[in-house]
Amino acid sequence: MATFLCRLGRFSFRRRWPVALLWVVLLVGAGVLAGRAPAAPPNDFSMPGTEAQQAYDLLERDFPELKADGATARVVFRAEDGKVTDPQTRRAIGETVRALGDDPQVARVTDPFTTRSVSKDGSTAYAQVSYEVSASKLEDGSRTALRDTVERAASPELSVEAGGNAVEARGAGHSSEAVGLAVAAVVLVLTFGSLLAAGLPLLTAVLGVGLGALVIRVLAEPLGLGSTTTSLAVMIGLAVGIDYALFVVSRYRAELARGRGREEAAGHAVGTAGSAVVFAGLTVVIALAGLSVVGIPMLTQMGLAAAGTVVIAVLIAITLIPALLGLCGRRIGPARPRRKGRRRPGAGVRWARFVTRRPVAVLLGGVVLLGVVALPAASLETGLPGDDSKPASTTQRRAYDMIAEGFGPGFNGPLTVVVQADGGGSAEQAAKSVAGRTGGREDVTAVGQPRLSASGDTAVLSVVPAASPSSTRTADLVHALREPALARDVGARALVTGTTAMNVDVSQKLSDALIPYLALVVGLAFVLLIAVFRSLLVPLKAALGFLLSVLAGLGAVVAVFQWGWLGSVFGVTEPGPVVSIMPIFMVGVVFGLAMDYEVFLVTRMREAYVHGQSPKDCVISGFEHSARVVTAAAVIMVSVFAAFLGSAEQILKTIGFGLAAAVFFDAFVVRMTLVPAVLALLGRRAWSLPRWLDRLVPDLDVEGERLESSRQGVAEAGGAAPVDAAAGHVSGT
Repeated sequence: MATFLCRLGRFSFRRRWPVALLWVVLLVGAGVLAGRAPAAPPNDFSMPGTEAQQAYDLLERDFPELKADGATARVVFRAEDGKVTDPQTRRAIGETVRALGDDPQVARVTDPFTTRSVSKDGSTAYAQVSYEVSASKLEDGSRTALRDTVERAASPELSVEAGGNAVEARGAGHSSEAVGLAVAAVVLVLTFGSLLAAGLPLLTAVLGVGLGALVIRVLAEPLGLGSTTTSLAVMIGLAVGIDYALFVVSRYRAELARGRGREEAAGHAVGTAGSAVVFAGLTVVIALAGLSVVGIPMLTQMGLAAAGTVVIAVLIAITLIPALLGLCGRRIGPARPRRKGRRRPGAGVRWARFVTRRPVAVLLGGVVLLGVVALPAASLETGLPGDDSKPASTTQRRAYDMIAEGFGPGFNGPLTVVVQADGGGSAEQAAKSVAGRTGGREDVTAVGQPRLSASGDTAVLSVVPAASPSSTRTADLVHALREPALARDVGARALVTGTTAMNVDVSQKLSDALIPYLALVVGLAFVLLIAVFRSLLVPLKAALGFLLSVLAGLGAVVAVFQWGWLGSVFGVTEPGPVVSIMPIFMVGVVFGLAMDYEVFLVTRMREAYVHGQSPKDCVISGFEHSARVVTAAAVIMVSVFAAFLGSAEQILKTIGFGLAAAVFFDAFVVRMTLVPAVLALLGRRAWSLPRWLDRLVPDLDVEGERLESSRQGVAEAGGAAPVDAAAGHVSGT
């Protein structure tokens, strides 16, 4: 592997202009195709295999007029002085209802006085707006018309707010990528001490993300990629793109400092650091592509799109980076050499020596620290964010609170029960039976009148829970209504759907998929790392360390977003259940990124070991050459993720915080602390394989031992390369 990549690096360095031009052509070509490509289709929010989805499909078939998959909005009116039934207030509400119905995408608007959607005390009423199209297809003009109508209807005597998925979230957009790039630029300049050397990783990362986004746009229509597919691709592509380029450029400057010529240094950098990049990228791709096992179409699309962007980042690191290094020439010089003599060793070396002198104490301390941080994860509660999780300043949250105060919290998440006749029974009689049995429950506030389909074999009714949509009590109600006995004895079956029921199903589906997904990803990566490190213990240590990182990250998420600890610091205004997607999402992304640091750091240690250093010295040597760069890479990645805390969306805010916390714990506690402690305790056993397995595992030569052997062979044969007098180095050009 190292030999092949070395040749590729030297080729890209020599043919710098054609290689650079090829990437420019790819970018321009993708841009042209993307400009001609049709718009991305709406996001596929379907959840195959869930009862809620089955019920939605029945509603679409038997009640097409209900527009079950259409966008909805609930406009809430509250009289500040008097009642909504007062003549003047009632007239104002009627005008608003008529104005809401003027939008061409609106299917129907309910009159609160006709549907009796007025609170018992007469202070609050609401109108339900149903649209012809789903929320993802709703035009901006319709969202604007809804918002403007609500704002015009409001007055000192009448408060008017709107909630639902048709309401466009207010709040300024966030510039997370720009913030992350700004921090990355500062870190890179401090790391390299050169604006040009620091600019290369930024330039290539932006190019890779841009190319990935354009390719996703081109493939969106034929592959059915949703409009939000690029969000994860940008987040991950930017982080790994900077990191991969950083490692290759850093190794190139280190090889220059060792006296290699520029072409030889570029080849050696791609052969060694590039090998680590390839295998680190493979672990990320495995983790992201593995999200498809969950069975949620949108999650599958996001994972595959992000995996494709990672592949582009790897290809750029091993081809375009050496080409750009060739174009820069002497303007990117060798790393500043360390002065010999009494000067103290670097911080990385001092830390490695401290850890290797006290491995047991450091190991126990690190494990205890992560264990304490992970404790809140035992109380993890998951759910999907609704209007109740939005800031109090938004109209969605105010509408939610007005409904909860006027009618009860359950009115914010009514359940839809679809009753289907089975075996010749009557759907109408079955629905009445279900309504009667459900209405007597303590956890049910109200049950609507059943509505019969045109065919007569399906009925639908609404059930209002007594508790809020995110309450565990409501989730228990959903499960109770799904008991077969509820409608079986009347010759029918009852299916429960609605936003709340769908959230319950999604959470359950994600929980059920977590263990198989973890086994698949960790298993495949474990096999890959055995080949990379030619060891059983090092991959095992890597996997166990990853589990500690993920648990600590989840613990931090629970403490901040569920319990509200330090909520004001991180912009959490309303603590609540953690986003359902977070655990499995964190497992996938953090595992891939954690293996990045494992591969980058430990390959330098193994490289020193195979070149003859003792187990303890190879750990110190690995830190000497990699600690500063790994630290810079981790700071950059944490900054990119943490920048998403500025988002107004609770999902992005939670994901950004969780990934930043987990990467921080993994990079600085696990990889930089626990890894050297464990390797110091294992000694030579860390770098060995059983003989039978050693014969089966291919020798990938990630550490570049063959490159050193071939170079020494040339030197012993009397071969020499001309000296670059201007640079004072051996030249390979």
